[in-house]
Amino acid sequence: MFCGECGSSTSATPLTRRRPDPRGRDTTIIQPLPRSTVISVSVPDRVPAPPPVERIGPVPTSAPAESAPAVLPDPVAAPITEPPATRPDGVRFVLQFSTGETVNVHGSGLIGRRPLPQPGEIFDHLVQIQDSGMSVSKSHLEFGQHGGQFWVSDRFSGNGSVLQRPSEGALRCEPGRRYLVPRGSRVDIADQYFVLA
Repeated sequence: MFCGECGSSTSATPLTRRRPDPRGRDTTIIQPLPRSTVISVSVPDRVPAPPPVERIGPVPTSAPAESAPAVLPDPVAAPITEPPATRPDGVRFVLQFSTGETVNVHGSGLIGRRPLPQPGEIFDHLVQIQDSGMSVSKSHLEFGQHGGQFWVSDRFSGNGSVLQRPSEGALRCEPGRRYLVPRGSRVDIADQYFVLA
């Protein structure tokens, strides 16, 4: 039944006569968990040893009474910063790019249009490629050494990477997986490439 003048329901219950909710306010809203992302992290050849801890002894008896006792620094409030550990250069390799550039490398690095490490990552080289077609991703490929051998790993790039070893067919690199690259091999990075010498 509806009112002929205002159109509202004549059988609707007013707010004052509505029965209270027996559940009360016992409902809890659970926020969804954030999605995690997978990134490739470089692993150093040697893990640096932790720095020695300076131990501060008791205050000598000859010290003036006004001097405050020595306090150990809080490791959370004042983190210890040290320069990255020096490691051997390892074997040197030459990357001859299709753009005409030649880069001598050792250790680890990133290749791309504007290579940028993720927080906590440290690389020896950031190799920037001039690609007017924008086919190469910003951080397209990661490289490094293992036992004197060169390896590459695709960094989940948009157009992918292809490895062409001598006397073997082309192999599309699975993102996040490391592939050994012998000298004389060609690595296609989207529309660009480099030859390892």
